[in-house]
Amino acid sequence: MTSPGKLAATSFGTRLLVAVTAVVIGCAVSAWLVAAAVAPGIFQDHLGQAGIDQLSEEAAHIEEAYTWSMTLTWSIALSVAVLLALAVSWFIARRVQHSIAAVTASAAQITGGRYGVRVAGPGLGREFDQLTAAFNELAHRLEETECTRRQMLSDLAHEMRTPLATIDSHLEALEDGIRELDTDTMEILRLSTHRLGRLARDITAVSRAEEGRDRIAAVSVPTADLIDTAIRSVQERYDDKAVTLIGQVRCAATVTGDPDRMGQVLGNLLENALRHTPAGGTVTVTSQMAGRGHVEIIVADTGEGIAPEHLEHLFDRFYRADTARDRQHGGSGIGLTITRALVEAHGGTIHVHSDGQGHGARFTVSFACGSDR
Repeated sequence: MTSPGKLAATSFGTRLLVAVTAVVIGCAVSAWLVAAAVAPGIFQDHLGQAGIDQLSEEAAHIEEAYTWSMTLTWSIALSVAVLLALAVSWFIARRVQHSIAAVTASAAQITGGRYGVRVAGPGLGREFDQLTAAFNELAHRLEETECTRRQMLSDLAHEMRTPLATIDSHLEALEDGIRELDTDTMEILRLSTHRLGRLARDITAVSRAEEGRDRIAAVSVPTADLIDTAIRSVQERYDDKAVTLIGQVRCAATVTGDPDRMGQVLGNLLENALRHTPAGGTVTVTSQMAGRGHVEIIVADTGEGIAPEHLEHLFDRFYRADTARDRQHGGSGIGLTITRALVEAHGGTIHVHSDGQGHGARFTVSFACGSDR
């Protein structure tokens, strides 16, 4: 008797072949037994109907011929059927086993950190093709996640280097007596620590938004209320910089979403516009219908503008169109990444357009009008 341990070690292809073999042989034996039990009675009945004496030599000869012909034909037919069935079963078992082995080997490679592996479709039917497609999609997403993780760690280390170097150099200067702990030094140290704190908060925010961990409490909210709240939250800072902020509601539209998260989207866009719009400039927030049941909220400024080569990367983590300028303005480089993640969490889209440097920029957020997430 086969032990459970040996049975567990047997491959799926071997098990399938053994199972099919048992079924085919069982069917053949059953057919033979049924024929042996039923056929003689039918044969004898027909001999009687033909008027042939069952004890005669003629009947014995006919019965012998019948028995041999039945034995020979059944033996050949059953043998051929069993061989064909076993051949087909072996082929299918081999294909299935190779397919499973390929998935197993690829899974082992993924476990080892090689996320670029893919499995070819075995051609065994819809279910196996769906399995390999799902496996390949899983590997693809793991590969993207790993690339993002590595890039994010690299970017994070790069972003932390400057404020840490600033803090370290000033502390050394204080220890060596080159600098005094005066107001200017304290301000520099405070700005560097604030920058590190802001970076930590933004990293947490973008991770939560992109992974969908931020809870979206969806309610119906008029776009006019969203714009009014966003403007009031930043109006003082705009006044301090002498930048004009205008709100325009061209349609009485309602969207379904989380007012706090949508407010965060508009707040990020208004803060970004303020950083890149000089004194005397204008930022306009507009709400308008966009056709097919969608509403657009547009944040347009008359500021520095964006060169064409930077537009497609503007929502990437830590990407800056002008590194020195953005660091001076205090941006962490992921505010727009957070904004895109929050917009997409509401089923919306966000796009940016600029005619180039010196011509301002326009961010367009599109949501389904009055529909659920």
